[in-house]
Amino acid sequence: MSMKKSATIVVAGMMSLWLAGCGQTGGVQGTQSEPPAAETSVAETSAAEGTVTEESSAEAVRETQIDETAAAGQEEGSEPADTASEAQTEDTSQGQTQAGGYEDNFAVDSEAAAAFGTQIKDAVAAKDLEALADLAAYPLYVGFAEESVTPASREEFVALGADRIFTAELVESVGNADVNGLTPSMAGFVLSTDDGPNIIFSVVNGSLAVQGINY
Repeated sequence: MSMKKSATIVVAGMMSLWLAGCGQTGGVQGTQSEPPAAETSVAETSAAEGTVTEESSAEAVRETQIDETAAAGQEEGSEPADTASEAQTEDTSQGQTQAGGYEDNFAVDSEAAAAFGTQIKDAVAAKDLEALADLAAYPLYVGFAEESVTPASREEFVALGADRIFTAELVESVGNADVNGLTPSMAGFVLSTDDGPNIIFSVVNGSLAVQGINY
């Protein structure tokens, strides 16, 4: 082999080695240019966790605002429990039901009994049958000396006539009755003088009303 041909082979071999070295280095650099898979996964996880944390914080703020709004509405729209309890206790102490009426005859105070008794006395003194009929509850017991009747309505009671209802004995007995000395019983309050004819009134559906007239 000649010296020129040997030199050419050596140069060619050196070029091949140099190109192989350059290619390997380029491959390594190309591989390192992309971030490791593990680092990418960590970055994506951190970003996801940050998003979840922000959403959780926003949700917590919304829930807090809702709770505060509900609490404010409750304070503005409802009566305090202590106040409601005190109001109910006050009504009960006055012997009245929650609807505003009397529970029974024993719940009626003396002033209320005297006031209603005075209305009856005024109607009897004036022999005003219409006024007395307005103070009565029906059916109404009327015990005449000769018989007893039970008018089922105001009209039936008025139809009995003033002359029959307002006898001299009834007018005198009821007219002299002491309204300040009325005492309650199961039957009600008796408006009369001694053992004379009387008018009985009691609590009916929470209100005072005439229940019977006895001669």
